[in-house]
Amino acid sequence: MAHPLADRYASKAMQGVFSSNKKYGFWRRLWTYLAEAQYEQGLEAIKPEMHAEMTAHWNDVDLQRAGEIEKLTKHDVMAHIRHFGEQCPKAKPIIHLGATSMEVGDNTDLKEMREALELVRDKTVKCIHLAGVQAEKHRDLMCLGYTHIQPAEPVTMGRRMAQWGYDLSLALGDIEYRLERFTGRGAKGTTGTQASFLKLFNGDAEKVRKMDEAFTTKAGFRRIFLLTGQTYPRVYDHQIISALSNLAIPVYKTGEDICLLQSFGELEEPFEKTQVGSTAMAFKRNPKNTERMKALARYLIGKEEGMAHTAAVQKFERTLDDSAFRRIEIPDSFYAADAMLELYMLVMDGLVVYPKIVSRRLDSLLPFMATESILMEAVKKGGDRQTIHEKIRGHSMDAAQRVRDGMENDLLKRIANDEGIPMSQAEINEIMLKRSDFYGLAPQQVDLFLAEVVEPLRKKYHKALELKSSVEI
Repeated sequence: MAHPLADRYASKAMQGVFSSNKKYGFWRRLWTYLAEAQYEQGLEAIKPEMHAEMTAHWNDVDLQRAGEIEKLTKHDVMAHIRHFGEQCPKAKPIIHLGATSMEVGDNTDLKEMREALELVRDKTVKCIHLAGVQAEKHRDLMCLGYTHIQPAEPVTMGRRMAQWGYDLSLALGDIEYRLERFTGRGAKGTTGTQASFLKLFNGDAEKVRKMDEAFTTKAGFRRIFLLTGQTYPRVYDHQIISALSNLAIPVYKTGEDICLLQSFGELEEPFEKTQVGSTAMAFKRNPKNTERMKALARYLIGKEEGMAHTAAVQKFERTLDDSAFRRIEIPDSFYAADAMLELYMLVMDGLVVYPKIVSRRLDSLLPFMATESILMEAVKKGGDRQTIHEKIRGHSMDAAQRVRDGMENDLLKRIANDEGIPMSQAEINEIMLKRSDFYGLAPQQVDLFLAEVVEPLRKKYHKALELKSSVEI
């Protein structure tokens, strides 16, 4: 059966990170690196011709043959050790020497997660870049702001989009931190004490330390866990998946905003000419990609809890109740993150804004939005802030009811005719003409976002800007 997350949503690049051939090929490299490190520390059992033989068969994994052996051994690592040994008869006696399964299993999992996290990082950068493009384009387009999903003080469409990108950048910071400190398990043996390696080197702890460091470096890690059990601390899995879950939060929030704004008619996700919105309602233009993005984000947010439980229930140096869970959840978490970002790129790149509708909706409620500016000016003219606030509140409630009854919004006339509010109709009209006063520093905040967040990311990860969404359905 096809994997729904991989086949329908995740990109080919992300699927490649977790492919079986790549995984088991890296197991063979790890066994070779371990032999190299042992040879460098003077272990006489390792011969140069063994190393050459192992290297020659890195890419010769026969999954069918390994599967046949696993049916007999009931152990995946042992199956691949024997399969590798069949192809490398000279090296067979020293493959996996002193090691436990996690020397290959855990280090491979960590390598996969690092590669996958790098891909997520790059796609997140592209998403922030696209949010920046949209924010700059709509920098000055004044629109209704909302608190409690109710009309509030105006913002600009660009300012809102800058917020989407800025929220993503906060999650990106966590991903960058995890990548900068990414850690390898190393060669720690059965319970983490390195006892088997100490025996190989006749009690020479310094040789064990150097072997461990060399093996870890060859495997591609700059850092190494100080202490492990048979497995590296599973709390580390939680930290990595938590970074993905944290990323899903602003993605979901952005998707929610887009869906609401599309229902208002202010903007729309890209809709292709041949696209069908509904089998029944031919007029429908549903935000289906944004909704898919939200669904994947919601799915990803839930992954963090499972990883926390898995890390918490590990007993002593290792129990096996993590294995099946991690085999499923780690790739699935990255597939979901990848697909979510692919959809974000597609939606943000093709987002269409309708300025006339934005302005029409704003104008219908702008008198209410102007009341704060009117209040400030009235107080500057000597009025009592609390008294005037109460008067404006009363007039606003009455005017709002008129609007609900289908009549004209007469709020500004009510305020001008109130002798207790020291503002004339002319002064109120002047306030209404200065529309830019309503949205404060919104355009300048867009500029700040572009200068301090987007541009540095564009320079630092310039290759990420070349990424394009691969979403086809």
